[in-house]
Amino acid sequence: MSNRLLIVFCCCVPRRSHVWLIVALTCLLGACASAPPRLQASTIISQSVQAVDADQDVPLLLIGAELALQQSDLPLAAQRYAQAAHLSIDPAIAEQATRLALAVKDAALAQSSLSRWRELTPDATGVAQATASLALANGELERAYEQLQQLSARDVENPWRAVVQVLAAAPDKASAADLLKRLATPERLGGVDTYWIAMSQLATRLDNAALAERLAESAVAKFKSAEAYAWSAKLALDRGDKTKARRQYELALRSDPANLRMRTAYAALLGDSGDNRAAARVLGVGAQSDVTYGARAAYAARAEDTAMLGALYREIQASSEERTGKRLFLLGQVAETIERPEDALRWYLQISETDERWLDAGMRMVVLNDEIGDGAAVRSRITILRQSVSSDPAALGDLYLLEASLLTRKTRSADALAVYARGLEQLPDDPRLLYARAMLSIDGGDIAGGEVDLRRIMSIEPDNADALNALGYTLADRTTRFVEAKLLIDRAIALKPGEAAIIDSLGWVNYRLGNLDEAARLLRKAFAITADAEIAAHLGEVLWVKGERDEARRIWAEARKKDPDNKILVEAIQRLSS
Repeated sequence: MSNRLLIVFCCCVPRRSHVWLIVALTCLLGACASAPPRLQASTIISQSVQAVDADQDVPLLLIGAELALQQSDLPLAAQRYAQAAHLSIDPAIAEQATRLALAVKDAALAQSSLSRWRELTPDATGVAQATASLALANGELERAYEQLQQLSARDVENPWRAVVQVLAAAPDKASAADLLKRLATPERLGGVDTYWIAMSQLATRLDNAALAERLAESAVAKFKSAEAYAWSAKLALDRGDKTKARRQYELALRSDPANLRMRTAYAALLGDSGDNRAAARVLGVGAQSDVTYGARAAYAARAEDTAMLGALYREIQASSEERTGKRLFLLGQVAETIERPEDALRWYLQISETDERWLDAGMRMVVLNDEIGDGAAVRSRITILRQSVSSDPAALGDLYLLEASLLTRKTRSADALAVYARGLEQLPDDPRLLYARAMLSIDGGDIAGGEVDLRRIMSIEPDNADALNALGYTLADRTTRFVEAKLLIDRAIALKPGEAAIIDSLGWVNYRLGNLDEAARLLRKAFAITADAEIAAHLGEVLWVKGERDEARRIWAEARKKDPDNKILVEAIQRLSS
């Protein structure tokens, strides 16, 4: 037998079987070394090694089990591990055999493997867990309770973790919750608040809201700890009681005002409730970082509170911490928000070219230079950026899109189209550039040019729902090719069934086909998802034609409050109301 074969053989044997194998192999090698020269190795091997039946060969069984696992054949893997477990003295093999048998719900095999595991390590926590799991699977609730009770009483760091692992995986949540109710008594849970909270969280996973609430309230009353208050707040929020959730978060932060996780959760609740100023104030307490500064800026911006943003800007400036690229970019963003473009340009300019935010900062500088009318700076900065990202197609495409959008905003459509043309010379298959040029072409009345670009996208990406929808809507809105339009939109809706814009297109093509009731249904659905001005224009028009003019006026009025200058909305109102 070569040394290489010996090594392979050793590697196949369970770790606790290595000792006898090494001894045997050492003897074999020793025999080879001391044998008279005339004695053949084959003779020694034939006299020293006896064949083992395949079903008695532990390494071979383990190899077969692992191969079965790789092939996702769990039942076969469980059987082979079980065979190996009864031949080996390694409890890890018996453990794996038990867990696999439980996973495939083979009660007899699980019981057999568990018995072997118990023989090898009777006091192991895993043995008690597996016994409880098997009892639960067999409906033997008292036996499961007995095992779980013993687990919860073990003198270990967190005895309840083992209980959670068993009950959380139980097939019958109701039975598991009943067991938890019996186990999680004040006497057993004792004076550790995290145990009470963990059991309340487990009750939530087991769909027993009443038990979860009772344990949470008991934890609050007994400990008045920040964690107990925070968990109680989470439960209140889950059932829609924002008032109680807010009160509990306030109490939690009184106990632990520096806890960033709780402050962040409370701020999120306040923000979701529309109180963005309060959310920013909550995050302003305690130690600050780029994360909290950024979140505070976002909440203050949502609240449109320029005074708060100004104060935050001064606070970040006054911080003694190092001004990293992230900090400089944040300062630039806040400066932009409070309409201090020169400050923003100064911060962005300080970001190193090696920083990951350098390109984004450069693009913001282009926008700011454009807003203040510095065309030379715009051209210079775009040239610098384009040279730096010449080998990055995605970034290069972003720059062409930015340059063209700035021109479009100034109604310089011909110049914007020229930029798209230059971009597509370098990036002929960039779907974003093709899509943007198509939309600009269609908006300018070049339906054929737009269609060419959209069909080019569809040839590159046949399942591009946006291109399918854009072409379908264009054909429905600007031509009489309604049947073809609907086929395209149907393909798009199959790819993105919940997309409001595509539902709107489907409603609009049905209107153009004369299906007024279906059109109204679809447009109502789209408007419920997104109260967009264009959708409002379409829905209002369909309702107007159906004779439901009061509702049409109401929807138009609602949309005009949010987007008074929307071209499609204004045109529809003027055309139909005149």
